[in-house]
Amino acid sequence: MRHFRIVRLIAAVFAVVVILAFSYVDAIAGWHAVGSVTKISEQTKNGVVLDTSSGARVSVVFFDANTIRVRVAPNGEFERGPDYAFDPSHPRTEPTVTNEKTATSIVVTGPDGTKVIIQRTPFSVKIVDANGETIVQDDTKHETMFDSETGEIQTTKLRRSEVETYYGFGEKAFAEMSRDGKYVVNWNTDTFSYPIGTDPIYESIPFFYALSHGRSYGLFFNNTYRTYFDMGKTSPERYTFGSAGGELDYFVFTGGTEHSPRNVISAYADLTGKTPLPPIWALGNQQSRWSYFPESRVREIAAGFRKNKIPADVIYLDIDYMNGYRVFTWDKTRFPDPKKMVADLRADGFKTVLIIDPGIKVDENYSVYKDGQRNGIFVKNPDGSELNRDVWPQAAAFPDFTDPKARAWFGAQYKGDVEDGIAGFWNDMNEPGVFMNAKTEKPEVLHHPAKTFPLDIPHKGDGFPGTHRRYHNVFGMQMARSTFEGVSKLRPEARPFVLTRAGFAGVQRYSAVWTGDNYASWDHMALSIPMLANLSVSGVPFVGCDVGGFNEMPSGELYARWLQAAALTPFFRSHSVGWVGNKEPWEYGDEFTRINRQTVELRYKFLPYLYTFFREHERSGAPVMRPVWFEFPKDEQTYLISDQYMVGSDVLVTPVVKQGTVSREVYLPAGADWVNWWTGEKFEGGKAQKVDAPIDRLPIFVRVGAVIPTQAVIQNTTEMASSPVTLNVVAGIAAGKTDTSSLYEDSGDGYGYRGSEWKEVRLEHRRGSLKISRTGKFAGQQIRFLEIVGIDAKPKAVNASGKDLAFTFDPATRRVRVELSGSETDISLVR
Repeated sequence: MRHFRIVRLIAAVFAVVVILAFSYVDAIAGWHAVGSVTKISEQTKNGVVLDTSSGARVSVVFFDANTIRVRVAPNGEFERGPDYAFDPSHPRTEPTVTNEKTATSIVVTGPDGTKVIIQRTPFSVKIVDANGETIVQDDTKHETMFDSETGEIQTTKLRRSEVETYYGFGEKAFAEMSRDGKYVVNWNTDTFSYPIGTDPIYESIPFFYALSHGRSYGLFFNNTYRTYFDMGKTSPERYTFGSAGGELDYFVFTGGTEHSPRNVISAYADLTGKTPLPPIWALGNQQSRWSYFPESRVREIAAGFRKNKIPADVIYLDIDYMNGYRVFTWDKTRFPDPKKMVADLRADGFKTVLIIDPGIKVDENYSVYKDGQRNGIFVKNPDGSELNRDVWPQAAAFPDFTDPKARAWFGAQYKGDVEDGIAGFWNDMNEPGVFMNAKTEKPEVLHHPAKTFPLDIPHKGDGFPGTHRRYHNVFGMQMARSTFEGVSKLRPEARPFVLTRAGFAGVQRYSAVWTGDNYASWDHMALSIPMLANLSVSGVPFVGCDVGGFNEMPSGELYARWLQAAALTPFFRSHSVGWVGNKEPWEYGDEFTRINRQTVELRYKFLPYLYTFFREHERSGAPVMRPVWFEFPKDEQTYLISDQYMVGSDVLVTPVVKQGTVSREVYLPAGADWVNWWTGEKFEGGKAQKVDAPIDRLPIFVRVGAVIPTQAVIQNTTEMASSPVTLNVVAGIAAGKTDTSSLYEDSGDGYGYRGSEWKEVRLEHRRGSLKISRTGKFAGQQIRFLEIVGIDAKPKAVNASGKDLAFTFDPATRRVRVELSGSETDISLVR
């Protein structure tokens, strides 16, 4: 009897095991490992193409000398289609490689000795530098896999260390600077007033840096589907990334022989493009609200800036300027003569920027809608009918921005606004975001699928048709492209200014980016620093947030501190909902008006420095705003700093991000010495310091040896030409060392700078001397002052070309101020 029970028990257990086994097999039936390399099907100048036992085809090539591209096509055919991320204007030269084959591996060696070691069984990739040091390698225990039924694909890499840190990934609402231990998703989503940690939000840039013990590499996953990255969250030994469709197509940027972040961003920018030099007015202070209307209120806002002597260059008009939310129209009751209003604002030094959404109101009497319908511009349902979804005007149709015909049509619609004198355009709701309704499945979660188009909606794909599943993440970027290209055609003599909420890798070629609908809180203000710094090193230099928080009302202290934190970020705009009250910088009482004026003046003083680094970006791809680790990758103490940032290579900004704080601890990176901008006090790098931070001061430190150009206070950028420049020489440079800085100038708009209409001032600083050399034909601003920052004692003399110059010394700020004629070439300090 006992034996019978045992047999029955064994049989039952066996049955359960069989059921579980079959369930497991069913669950993974579509998943396959890439398997083993069966043959080299093609050898090219720059790499190899391989066949595998699973039928997948693999390509491994040196895209350029410091960039390796790996592609895995599960169905054996490499995906064809528009490479929206790539910059087509950048010239490419394929490097010549050598191939070495053994029974177990294939080794592809690039021109600088970097090797890609391809293991045959199972297929895996390991990249090593010329010294044999591993850059990145596959985890052979977790093979590259694909699901032939769903189209999903993923791969796994070993981390070089469990404390390897990761950065980039574009716009992510993570409070930490590093993304190690995070699970990252890329799917553009309208996420109003997003809680900290919300992911995904508006932008998708599947590119990151890995940094370990001073050595960096970058990786870009060229896939527009929904993608994900598990950066050691599930397992600390490895990271995994994959997608919901398409092929595995990724680029590894080795960082050159130095394995530096600067080399990584240079290679990534060569691939995806750089931001063209923006018009100088777009670097000024910008004011927005949902919404400023009617016209009298807009004029009142402009007058408020001038009356309070708070510099400003731009006023934005949100959706309520339109006639019933119809894009490319005006509400003539609220704005009876928009052309005159815009001209009057321009005469007072203000540019006007309009919001333009992608949704076009379904209205048989609306000419824009009817013209789009006639021209076959709009996105269709799978059955060929027009896709309509509710947005601000209720039912709306949407141009298919993956269709070049639609992009050209939409770009041409800006003609009336351009003729009205509108200076720039702000593309919103372009994730694409749509409204939910009473029929929407409940609950209405933050990432509800009904907040965008259905996944089976077809798109033209620039000649490579596909569904919204594939093209969702590029919709906003292609809208920004349509705007940029359309306005460029309509106004070819001027540089376009476009601001977008949604985008994909490469969006920087067309647009600035802001971080969407944030919240008026101290933690959201602190969040803006790692958000913007990581977005900056993701190839997008023109970035900013809604100063003061979009949703809800900040206190006077929070607004003042937020304005300070953002004062030297690349894009500087206050924006707000309208239902919580007025949030202009003079609305918090006289003392805060004074403080806020001082902060905005600081921004305008630093415009020559900021503009110079925008020009550097256009040349090299380097960001304007930089995480501290980017400039100092050898200093591991910088890797987790999330409340400080660099502007260019020489200015360290250390905002106050905690309520009621009038001092803070600042870490000054090793590899340089530093001077407090306000007090002139010198500090050794590699140490933390506690510094005063009264409510009216943004703590700033400048690198010893640097020369930082600033200008006199102005009220808007039209006054720059006559504003004198000051060269701020940071004292304390070591004997025998030379430090080189520069000042770049041009007209601030147009394209004369691409010819001969520019000037560059080269500044060579040695202990006790400064050499000034000028190149270019542009007249530029006059250099009328020299300030020596961080000097402890009054010098005996300051002279130029043997002639003594008059100077003053302020022992409280440790500054020497010298008036110049503007033509000096050699200046010496005699102690």
